[in-house]
Amino acid sequence: MKKILALLFVILILLSACNLTTATPPISPAVDSVTEDPSATLIDIPLAAGYGVDGGWFELYFTNPSSPLASQETGGIDGPLVEAIDSARLSVDVAIYSLSLNSIRDALLRAQDRGVQVRMVMESDNLDRTDPQKLEEAGIPILGDRREGLMHNKFVVIDNSEVWTGSTNFTDSGAYEDNNNMIRIRSVKVAENFTKEFEEMFVDDNFGDKIVSDTPNPRVTMDGTPVDVYFAPDDNVQARLVDIINNAQESIYFMAFSFTADPLGRAIRARAEDGVTVAGVMDTEQVNSNIGTEFDPFRQAGLDVFRDGIEGQMHHKVMAIDESIVIFGSYNFTNSAETRNDETVLVIYNKDIAAQFIGEFQRMYTQTQR
Repeated sequence: MKKILALLFVILILLSACNLTTATPPISPAVDSVTEDPSATLIDIPLAAGYGVDGGWFELYFTNPSSPLASQETGGIDGPLVEAIDSARLSVDVAIYSLSLNSIRDALLRAQDRGVQVRMVMESDNLDRTDPQKLEEAGIPILGDRREGLMHNKFVVIDNSEVWTGSTNFTDSGAYEDNNNMIRIRSVKVAENFTKEFEEMFVDDNFGDKIVSDTPNPRVTMDGTPVDVYFAPDDNVQARLVDIINNAQESIYFMAFSFTADPLGRAIRARAEDGVTVAGVMDTEQVNSNIGTEFDPFRQAGLDVFRDGIEGQMHHKVMAIDESIVIFGSYNFTNSAETRNDETVLVIYNKDIAAQFIGEFQRMYTQTQR
């Protein structure tokens, strides 16, 4: 009788395991050790509809469309940015693809009312939206790119001393329906880089392929962390990313809204052939609509690359290399981002920051379609 009961117990365990529907991310033990033992210097920033950590010279945020409050469009990653704009005393420069978040609009209006200099550049196709119109009516100058390529940046420079950037458009969907990231970097030198890029557009009227490669501080080191700042199409970004990928020794995890750049795809597959662990999550709508998507070659190569499983967009443009290097920004992995659009890319060499992005990758991976 005891043997029968034991056999039934084993059968029940096996049946339970077969019914699991949540995918397990193919993360190596080394990555698990990083994500489970974050730096003591990172402090959680509580958000009702998002995730945030404070690392002193930086704050890093991720949206959480699964939060019950996301549908109410409150408690998201726009909140800390609003607080920062409300604390501005001298200037706020905004380069943004689109704007429909009332919280950001109202913060910019309050800054203008306080006498803070507020300037904006935008994608011209989105200038006729309600919020940009209200800003212009209040006297805030907004310059559109007026060209075929996209002004696709998403950054804010406050008081020439801090920068907010990432994949997040300042829209309701960007902050509450889509998977996105945003980082706040407190650095005068990094701010100088972004102000230079902003004024190339706002003052000099140089957008897109009117290339001016003139970043004052292309590498800035903060508390021992090197941060490389690139702008496309100025800085030949694709070749730099290929170099980083080619040097991957253990792992490449990526989250890609749009991925059609063959050189990047080939480089990743080549590293996988040499034994590097590769896994990725790609936006379903873009996979289905893009001509020349890298999704099919990834799958044909047998890589753990899957479509996302959320209703909104999987809008990240992220690569995490060897658990210690993170590439992210507004730059989709496409030839348009490389040659036509105004884009931002950061490369940060920091294991603790990489662990945060890998944590976001794990959340995305467990929701993927099989």
